[in-house]
Amino acid sequence: MSLRSPLSRAVFLGTVTISATAVAVALTGAVTAQAAAANLSATFAQTSVWNGGYGAGYTITNRGDATATGWTVEFDLPAGTSVSSSWSSVKTQAGQHYKFTNAGFNGAVEPGATADFGFNVAGSGLPGSCTINGVPCAGGGPVTTTPAPTTTTPPPTTTTTPPPAGDTVNVSTAAQLQAALAGAAPGQAIKLAAGTYRGSFVTTKAGTAAKPITLSGPANAILINDGPSGDAPDCPAPTAGWDSGYGLWLSGAPYWNLTGFTVQESKKGIVVDNSPHTTIDGVNVNHVDEEAVHFRRSSADSVLKNSTITYTGLVQPGYGEGVYLGSANSNWACHGNSGGVDRGDRIQVLDNHIGPFIAAEAIDVKEGTFTGVIRGNTFDGRGISGENSADSWIDVKGIGYTIENNTGTFSAPGTFANGYENHNTSTSPSFDNGCGNVWRNNKSDLGGVGGYAIKISSVSKCSADPNVVYASNTVTNARSGLTNIPVTP
Repeated sequence: MSLRSPLSRAVFLGTVTISATAVAVALTGAVTAQAAAANLSATFAQTSVWNGGYGAGYTITNRGDATATGWTVEFDLPAGTSVSSSWSSVKTQAGQHYKFTNAGFNGAVEPGATADFGFNVAGSGLPGSCTINGVPCAGGGPVTTTPAPTTTTPPPTTTTTPPPAGDTVNVSTAAQLQAALAGAAPGQAIKLAAGTYRGSFVTTKAGTAAKPITLSGPANAILINDGPSGDAPDCPAPTAGWDSGYGLWLSGAPYWNLTGFTVQESKKGIVVDNSPHTTIDGVNVNHVDEEAVHFRRSSADSVLKNSTITYTGLVQPGYGEGVYLGSANSNWACHGNSGGVDRGDRIQVLDNHIGPFIAAEAIDVKEGTFTGVIRGNTFDGRGISGENSADSWIDVKGIGYTIENNTGTFSAPGTFANGYENHNTSTSPSFDNGCGNVWRNNKSDLGGVGGYAIKISSVSKCSADPNVVYASNTVTNARSGLTNIPVTP
């Protein structure tokens, strides 16, 4: 039996090792190639500035060649400056150090793609010492590359052709959506793919009673308008060169159905101008500078239902209504298109969840509007600002409304006077503003802060058409009680 020396054995084993490496190289490619990896940067920009603060945000860009599965941006603010609100992220804070982690819908950032989040700041100081996932926000090192396989397949052709016309129009980009809105025809269904759509989205195309136009999409189809920009006309109207900043704008476009999608991070959410018979169903509107949904310029016989509205009035708290029906008579010169009046009559607001952090009223019912229905809604009063007399869930200045089966709660923070308020505004032409309204079977928890669940401003002004508060309404944790007028059994 022959024996190998230790040296001979070592040489043999080394040969095996080299052979294994060669096999690995043959199977996997050059061992010096870097693995695919995400490479994130975060760029800061102010979006608006006002006396005492500003709005801003970060755009996160993936410069790598693998999808990022999450991100965390951290920065410091100088003393005297603080983040007052934020969106599209989860915020934590330790002193002047802030950490923003992705929300559930924007953590995955594909190569070459972006994600963003925003915030409002009280004070003038700017962020410093910014990091993303623990490295400087300017970027986490050189952009990685993976050797591309050799291929003889030609690259796909890029096209900017608008989506085809037809009964169903599928869109997946902002440009396609803009084209679809501009070319919409009665009976069409415009379907949004999941994704973020940035731009100005407006239509002036009308549907019909027999053939309404539908715009629908999942909740993660998100419309954002970074405006306004350009020279605004004296009265808001679609104008070349001017971006209103509205998330979605229907102007002179009756018989539309809006379903399922989200509008956020815009000056206003959804504005419906001179567009009666509009139905908004199951949408989400959040983090807007002013009001969330506005039925304006006599957009009568419309419906808002099954929708969620939160975080309004981020820049203008006194104008941060959840739902706005009609217009103040001081604006009828612009919006009074029905005999000098904004007649948003017979609008129904049904089964919505409004709040928290609606800076003004959850619903503001303006003078000169008639016989609407507000039913089955849930109002979360946290965050009511108290600015511009915004200190209740609903302010009713319209005529003949039915307000029933709603549930309202309040807890800190916020300024809260009463659950439902009623006012008698004088107008020209004259109406019995604030009269003839009915409250029935509403449940109110005033959190130990509010006075009355339902406060009626005047009995004498409505003697010909009184307001009625039924005994089926209930209240808890009120400082004063259910109402300040006699209850109807």
